[in-house]
Amino acid sequence: MGEQKGTAGGLLAGKSVLVVGASTGIGAESARLFAAEGASVMLVARSEERLRDLTKELTGAGHDAAYVVGDIAVADDVARAVDETVDRFGRLDGALNNAAIGQGGRLDDVSEDDFDRIMAVNVKGMWLCLREQVRVMRGAGAGAIVNVSSIGGLRGSPGFGAYQATKHAVIGLTRTAAHDNGPDGIRVNVIAPGPILTSMIMKPDGSLPDGVKARIAATPLRKAGTPAEVAEAATWLLSDRASHISGAVLTVDGGFTA
Repeated sequence: MGEQKGTAGGLLAGKSVLVVGASTGIGAESARLFAAEGASVMLVARSEERLRDLTKELTGAGHDAAYVVGDIAVADDVARAVDETVDRFGRLDGALNNAAIGQGGRLDDVSEDDFDRIMAVNVKGMWLCLREQVRVMRGAGAGAIVNVSSIGGLRGSPGFGAYQATKHAVIGLTRTAAHDNGPDGIRVNVIAPGPILTSMIMKPDGSLPDGVKARIAATPLRKAGTPAEVAEAATWLLSDRASHISGAVLTVDGGFTA
């Protein structure tokens, strides 16, 4: 049998991982699991209070964690987050790019300002993260990046077009980044969650046009997912167990897109 890497002390033992969008939901649960699996984690989001509380939680449990306040739509903030990760932990082995904002409404009803903002965060922000992360990883000759898209990046549905356009773009960026950076030993993959019990889909303002109940009814497992279940997928993709996986789109949707 071949040697199994990355198992002693956890799937991410000894790795340094940057978690973008770490203050709530999928990002926060991923940070918890990455730390439990042995990683040193740098947390990034706009809310310092939430980052401070999560960092305190992780360090109180004996994990190595720190945070940087920043907006992924701002190039200097992204570069600073990556640089501070390297300064604190000595390297950058992995990254989860999770930050995003939602935008409901028919395409012709979305304002230009709202359209520009969601593109700035969900698309430009993702590109900025990739650019800075591969800059560091390329020098090390290795690394793994997981971007968070959505099943909305694989299909269309009414009333959420601007958001879905950004999630299609994330998949395109990921696939191109896998080609661009594979020769340098960097793996880039994307997770496409289905309905996940986060604050974004639980808003009472119609953020999910056909409703959470309708999505669950159309899901083979007949349930919505949890942030912790998405975190499990991200942990595996960042680990050495997924050493030959790059450019993949992993749906975490209970079979919704099957």
